[in-house]
Amino acid sequence: MSETADYEPRLKRHYREVVRNKLKEKFSYQNDMQIPKIEKIVINMGVGEAASDSKKIQSALRDLALIAGQKPVPTKARKAIAGFKIREEMTIGCKVTLRKDRMYEFMDRLVTIALPRVKDFRGLNGKSFDGRGNFAMGLKEHIVFPEIDYDKIDEMRGMDIVVQTTAQTNEEAKALLSEFQFPFAS
Repeated sequence: MSETADYEPRLKRHYREVVRNKLKEKFSYQNDMQIPKIEKIVINMGVGEAASDSKKIQSALRDLALIAGQKPVPTKARKAIAGFKIREEMTIGCKVTLRKDRMYEFMDRLVTIALPRVKDFRGLNGKSFDGRGNFAMGLKEHIVFPEIDYDKIDEMRGMDIVVQTTAQTNEEAKALLSEFQFPFAS
């Protein structure tokens, strides 16, 4: 077996050893399976300029692959929108879904490195939950991630990050993400 077989991301170990116990105590769950956990993180990058320049989508795919550590999938337009010069099936963005160890690695870099580098950052909006335990946030610049070389990008792009949890309520999801050091403003 290789050396990486026994490697475990820092936040995964933190969840197993600390977070589970705190949540079980706070919400008094009867069963360990009731304790919320993070299922997946979806990162989406829209590239509206791809309608006029197909090279833009290639650079977005490259940048998202660097950030996520996994190959992104191009997203296509479902229907034509004449006002934006978009045809059906035209590539207009890219997304990647992270699970298991890659998800914890990305979350660690997001919370400890990327968010503190955001200009004028005042904390995440605590109301960005959907009522079913999922949290969505947006970043205006993808250069806050250390993997992106500022000199090699053609332009700044924003991205949407959605954290899907097994929590049943917003309160449970916020408690879970707060234990992972997500910096909520409210």
